[in-house]
Amino acid sequence: MKRRNFLWYSLLFTAGCTTGVNFTNNSSDKIGIAAPKSLKFAVTDVIGIEDLQRDYGAFRTALEEILGIKIELFPVENPTAAAPALLSREVDIVFAGPSEYIILNARAKPIPIITIERSNYHSIILVRADSKIKLLSQLKGKTIAMRKVGSTASHIAPTKLLIDAGLDPNTDFKTVMLDDKGGQALKKGEVDAWATASDRYKNVLESEGLTEKDFSIIFKGPLLPGDVFVASNQFASSFIADMRSRMINHQDKLIQSLVSAKANQKYKGGKFISVNDANYNMIREVYQKIGQGNFL
Repeated sequence: MKRRNFLWYSLLFTAGCTTGVNFTNNSSDKIGIAAPKSLKFAVTDVIGIEDLQRDYGAFRTALEEILGIKIELFPVENPTAAAPALLSREVDIVFAGPSEYIILNARAKPIPIITIERSNYHSIILVRADSKIKLLSQLKGKTIAMRKVGSTASHIAPTKLLIDAGLDPNTDFKTVMLDDKGGQALKKGEVDAWATASDRYKNVLESEGLTEKDFSIIFKGPLLPGDVFVASNQFASSFIADMRSRMINHQDKLIQSLVSAKANQKYKGGKFISVNDANYNMIREVYQKIGQGNFL
């Protein structure tokens, strides 16, 4: 697999840390002392205010009601732009995918609030139904379709599975990033295998006019760590603890507001749990293995 050039990421993390935070010492109606007057909320994989409003407007309203604090949506320009925004105090809370979480963790040192665990969030690796490939080790020298660079379930985790099977990601297989066209490429014989997320698989088949009988799943990975809500490390620990407690206690309402948007159906049936940072080490490991550890 060709190494990806992540040097452009470093340009995103040059923001300074000298501006003040808009706190109030007055108690809010619903949340305790040291609470801010308002919070700015960003989502790492939603670009632009219109999409952010469409996909997270209902969640913003629900969270605002639960915390008793005004919440403003803050659009980002790309999936990693939340890190400098946190550092420069332009944003207070970020909802990040697992890969983006470790970048935020390394660059902006936010405090994890909670993660949303998805019961069917695994990486799967498929071959054509008539393929003689039955084991991951047999993918040595082969070409594998993945979704996009940095995707947890469709790039990072499948690469970890291949590493665990004894393959070197730099020399033993070729990766091509095809977004959701990996299934089509596999069916046409343009690639030898396809890696995707288990909770995305059937939707891709339907949208691409494919059927399950076209493919054979040769490996399903373990449950993957969930997307994470993080907060600026400038907040008082008591405020973050209170916010965490309220979000967990009212998770039914919050998750219902999330899945009211078509784009967030993957969270249906999910649950809020405490964040265990060690669960994300496999992502860090893969970036090290593919020679991109420095940007973390």
